[in-house]
Amino acid sequence: MKRALKHRGRERGMALLTVLMLVAVMGALTATALETINRSVRMAGNSRVAAQARYYVLGAEVMALERIATLVGRAGDTLTSAGGWNGREFVFPTPDNAGTIRARVSDGGNCFNLNSVTDGGSPTTLRARPRGIAQFTALMTTLGISDAEARRAAFTLADWIDADSLPLPLGGEDEAYTRLSPAYRTGNTLLAEVSELRAVAGITPEIYDVVRPWVCALPTTELSPINVNTLEAAQAPLLTMIMPGRLTPEAARQVMASRPAGGWTNALDFWEAPAIAALTPSSEELDQVKLTSRWFALEIDVDVSGYTLTETALLDVSRDRARVVERRWTVEE
Repeated sequence: MKRALKHRGRERGMALLTVLMLVAVMGALTATALETINRSVRMAGNSRVAAQARYYVLGAEVMALERIATLVGRAGDTLTSAGGWNGREFVFPTPDNAGTIRARVSDGGNCFNLNSVTDGGSPTTLRARPRGIAQFTALMTTLGISDAEARRAAFTLADWIDADSLPLPLGGEDEAYTRLSPAYRTGNTLLAEVSELRAVAGITPEIYDVVRPWVCALPTTELSPINVNTLEAAQAPLLTMIMPGRLTPEAARQVMASRPAGGWTNALDFWEAPAIAALTPSSEELDQVKLTSRWFALEIDVDVSGYTLTETALLDVSRDRARVVERRWTVEE
C-alpha cells in the first residue's frame, strides 16, 4: 500500500513538472511571438512614415518646380534675385501638421561646370576643350591654388571625361589609375555629380575642399552659364574665370559693384562697365554671360514624427519647359 502511494506521488510530481515545463515553453513562445509582432508593427510604422516623408518631398518638389517656372516666365529675358528667392529657405508645415518641410532654391548655373572641360555631342565624341580647361585653371588660381597644381588638375579632369585614351600633356588616362590600389579606370563620360571629382588624379583633398563651393556638374558640356543678375558679390571669381588672365579679381569685383539696382537688362551694358570696357571678349565669352537662368538647385528637408529625409535636385527651367534632371536622396557632398 505504501509503495503504491509512493508511486502515485512520483507520477503526480512528474505531471506537475511536465505542466510547468509546458507553461515555460508556451510563455517563451508567446513572448517571442509578441516581440516579433511588435517589431513588425514598428517596422510597418517606420515604413509608413518613410513613405509619407517621400511623398511630402515629391510634393514640395512639384510645387517648387511650378513656382520657379512661373518666376522664370514672368522674368522674361532678365532674371534677378529680387524678392529674395535665391538661396532663401522656405519653411512650412506638412498637410497633417505632423512635421515640417524646408525647401531652398538657388541659381544652379552660377558655378564652374566641370563637364565644360570637354565638348562633344555624345560620350563617344567627348574631347578636351582648351577654353574649359583654361577657365577651370583660372578659377583655381584665383582661389589660391598654385598654377602648377591647377593646370594638372584641369588637364587630368579633361582626360577623365574625354572619350579617347591619349593622355594630355599634364593629364592622365587609365595607366595613371591602374597602378593604384585599388586600381580603377577613367570614367570616359560626363560627371554625374561633383563628388566624382575626388577620384581624379591631381585633385587632392585640399584642392577639393577649396573648389567644392564653386563647381557643379551640369548634364551638358556647355561653358558655365553665369547669370550676372543673380551672381553675388562674393562670387566675383566666377567672372574672372570667363576671361582667363585678362579679367582680374579686382576688376570683377568692380563690375559687380556697378550692377544696377534692378540688374542689367542688356548684356552689352554689362560689357560696357568701366572696369571691363577696354576688354574685347570673344564670341564664346560673350555667350557665357547671361541675364537669366536655366538651371536651379533645390534642396528639400522633411521632418515627420522624428524621421528626417533630404532630397537635392537639379532643375532645368525655361519658358517652354520645366523638369527635374537630377535627383538624389541625400545632401550633396
